Amino acid sequence: MMVQQINNQTDQTDGDDAIFAGLTVLDLSQGIAGPYCGQILRQQGARVIKVEPPQGDWSRTMGRSREGLNALAIAYNTGKESVVLDTRSEAGRRALFELASHADVVLQNYRPGVVSRMGVDYDSLRQARPDLVYLSISGYGSDGPSSALPALDTVMQAVTGMMHVNRDAAGKPRRVGFFVIDLATGLYAAQTVAAALYRSARTGKGRHIELSMLQTCAALQAYVLLEDALFPGDASSVFTAPSGLFDTADGAAYVSMVNDAMFLRLCTLMHRPDWAADTTLHTSAGRAQRASEINTAVADMLITQPNAHWEALFTQHDVLFGVAAEPPAMRHHPQAIHAGIFTDMELPGVGALPWTGMPGMGRKQPPPGKTPRLGEHTADILKEFGIVLD
Repeated sequence: MMVQQINNQTDQTDGDDAIFAGLTVLDLSQGIAGPYCGQILRQQGARVIKVEPPQGDWSRTMGRSREGLNALAIAYNTGKESVVLDTRSEAGRRALFELASHADVVLQNYRPGVVSRMGVDYDSLRQARPDLVYLSISGYGSDGPSSALPALDTVMQAVTGMMHVNRDAAGKPRRVGFFVIDLATGLYAAQTVAAALYRSARTGKGRHIELSMLQTCAALQAYVLLEDALFPGDASSVFTAPSGLFDTADGAAYVSMVNDAMFLRLCTLMHRPDWAADTTLHTSAGRAQRASEINTAVADMLITQPNAHWEALFTQHDVLFGVAAEPPAMRHHPQAIHAGIFTDMELPGVGALPWTGMPGMGRKQPPPGKTPRLGEHTADILKEFGIVLD
């Protein structure tokens, strides 16, 4: 690993230093989880070389596209370099092994056994690179009764109970409306890779990280599973009241309580001295017992005025309140503008697109770079590393 280069980076305090400058990542993954891990490392300064099969990463064809690119390719692969190799051929496998031998980190999310046939499994690579950090993402794990099954975000939401947790008012399970498991898996992966790189920098020892989407689902639902074990057979999921999405005169808003003092401020806001005087409502557990009554009263109040009225009043009394907005509205949120969360990136033929900076990396982040076309950098990178396809 390029430990010396990492350790010698100039210490900056303005938040725009490239934490992983000098690090080379070989990204063999497809879809969302693995590529998102690679994207995080890229935004933190690493060079990420994405190796794709001749037909490309399958996520390139998911959903709508403009100018040959879709939102997934832009969000999770911008700034990477794309190399196409056909690992069905001996020459392709040799070239891939050569590239992997120059990488500090290798990411892959093939089903168990595939990378071994490609010749770039961890055991094959660590002989030459004992400090290699190697990440394997899978649906269910590398072995066991479900290890060979295909897995997608929505499938994992179903089989792990997440759709049940997100059920509608009628009790019907429903999926979370974006790829939450894929993205959370990518986040866990990037954090674990960073931890392994720290260990490697100290000891010179690499690591094979195995991370499954099943593990991610369990980790995300830890409190749900613990509550079920603490109170078996009790389907109640009310933690406090009021809590929920309520209709207003011109939309909807979410109201919740973070502590007992906030509830007392709500009592003042709602002109409910009877609630304030009732000591059984001074705890979250007590309010949960009367959640239906409290939520009904809040609903009856909020429907009478528009969001702007309630936003001002709830802000004045320091009570948790959020207008239910559509995602594009976040780009125009005053705090998002103030914090510089979004910058413009240019897509030829389309124009400016909103690019989300990496959380924790400060306001002065470098431009994200281009979204690579399939195989755009193949010739240059093979030449750089002295690899000849024959």
